[in-house]
Amino acid sequence: MEAVFNDNQDNGKKRIEFVKEHFVMVALVVVNVAVWLYLEMGGYTEDASYMYLHGAMCPGALEDGGERWRVVTAMFLHFGIEHLINNMLLLTVLAYRLEPVVGHIGLAIIYFVSGIVGNIVSYIAMMSSGDYSISAGASGAVFGVMGALIPVLLIFRGKMKNLNLKGVLIMIGLSLYYGFTVTGVDNICHITGLLTGILLGTIIGKVIDFIRKNQYT
Repeated sequence: MEAVFNDNQDNGKKRIEFVKEHFVMVALVVVNVAVWLYLEMGGYTEDASYMYLHGAMCPGALEDGGERWRVVTAMFLHFGIEHLINNMLLLTVLAYRLEPVVGHIGLAIIYFVSGIVGNIVSYIAMMSSGDYSISAGASGAVFGVMGALIPVLLIFRGKMKNLNLKGVLIMIGLSLYYGFTVTGVDNICHITGLLTGILLGTIIGKVIDFIRKNQYT
């Protein structure tokens, strides 16, 4: 019984340490899943009109209604369980490796800024084209996290286990290819999020690297 107790205690400590090290990643996944479950219990999350009523992006609402807050709320809405699972699995795989390097604040900045900028540029593009689609999802933010891995891998060589630049570039290529070969995907948001993540990853990575190199001088 003592051996079992100690084993359970060790597992409990490992779970606590995991959450501490990946706090933002865990929080983002929990919030996204909780929002989807809440909406799914009250309606049908694959219904565009229902999602619009609960905060999805739509150029008309932002332009005429002044509902600018939708660029944030749309990041936590997903059209169905498949959409949710795809984004959360990708976010977990990417953020699991990125957060220990850039820190909690670094990951939060990359996620939110990439998602918001992606939604804003997508909104501008839809206004220009006249295609007033209803859109939602964490994809812009997730692509931002993906993009941030490129400069972070280059700056902190050897600091990210089981991950290399070639693998990340292949992942990005496949993700973009998938977006352009299926319908109903906001590719502008994806590309903008990706580029924003690369820029933020470069800035945050260089700042962290500078601080580490000069903290003992």
